[in-house]
Amino acid sequence: MATDIKDSAHIVEAAAVMGLLPARPRILALGEPTHGEDALLELRNELFRRLVEQEGYRTIAIESDCMTGLLVDDYVTAGTGTLDEVMERGFSHGWGTSAANRELVRWMRAHNDGRPASEWLRFAGFDGPLEITGAASPRRALTGLHGYLSARVDAGLLPCTAETLDGLLGADDRWTDPAAMTDPARSVGQSAEAGRLRLIADDLVALFEAQAPYLVTATPREEWDRAVLYGRTATGLLRYHHWMADDSPARMARLCALRDLMMAHNLLAVAARGPALVHAHNSHLQREKSTMQMWQGRVEWWSAGALVSARLGAEYAFVATALGTIRHRGVDAPPPETLEGILYALPEDRCLVDAPRLAGALGDTPPAPRVSPWFGYAPFDPAHLADCDGLVFVKDVPQSW
Repeated sequence: MATDIKDSAHIVEAAAVMGLLPARPRILALGEPTHGEDALLELRNELFRRLVEQEGYRTIAIESDCMTGLLVDDYVTAGTGTLDEVMERGFSHGWGTSAANRELVRWMRAHNDGRPASEWLRFAGFDGPLEITGAASPRRALTGLHGYLSARVDAGLLPCTAETLDGLLGADDRWTDPAAMTDPARSVGQSAEAGRLRLIADDLVALFEAQAPYLVTATPREEWDRAVLYGRTATGLLRYHHWMADDSPARMARLCALRDLMMAHNLLAVAARGPALVHAHNSHLQREKSTMQMWQGRVEWWSAGALVSARLGAEYAFVATALGTIRHRGVDAPPPETLEGILYALPEDRCLVDAPRLAGALGDTPPAPRVSPWFGYAPFDPAHLADCDGLVFVKDVPQSW
């Protein structure tokens, strides 16, 4: 078995990843088991550069706010703003402070500078405007779509005026109250105003679709794509806020599912533009049901990867990442009977493993699951090995500075 495992390991490079796949996928998803480690983001950056140079990839999408990500895309394509500004305002989840993310954006801008638009690299955030502590106001998405339509169609076709929309939205802090995540009674998501806004959002999207033959010819493609993004974000956010106000036992499972549904819709839009590398937590990209232990207990939901895989089939590929140590987080060498322990015995500091082949070498009984001493790291579930297209193993993750 040791020989089979060693034979299934390759250098982590674009050609090796492609060699594991039957064809070039439209979405190549690279997962990570923890957030905030620049060593993993640097590996992602290196892989993306090679995919651009060798495989013709043009887009990278990361687990960040789809709306603020527009600022990053404007910078890397047209040079709008400054690097400091987009790192501060173009990322959610605190990703803007990462040196590796900054290097990614800097490199993309340098690559695009002086090239024709047809060769530009593109950036996308594919998460909703959500944090684990709450959700954004739907204001930006709703007013963006309303403004787009009001400039192009007869005012009598709009479901409301901009003033009515503003009044129904009210102050943004009504929507963003972090207490609403753990106390449904603090959410405004099932108020009369929120209910009316859901209907308005639906009507705006329907109007957009009904006017598509005119709008698609009268609008530059970038403006069209953003209007579509505004529509799906507005409806997704209002749906999410509605269920934040729910007090049933299924509340958190539903919210996790709705977040990944928004992610999936954004990924399908990215895929329509051409081949893309996607980077996020393994739990958002895997094909199996995702699970998490939360204050309401264990929750299960279908990830964005599972949803996109169901739509794209072989055009979706998933490469998970597993780790040996994160010593600055208290994660020491893995027990030898775990999957991470077996891979830790390999001589390489990092390697790409043919996951289905490794699953076959391990036989019918998978290795023991690893238990993490730190809540921020989720060990790879060995039962999922055969359902991955590949597995990147990083032996030791150094502390980011």
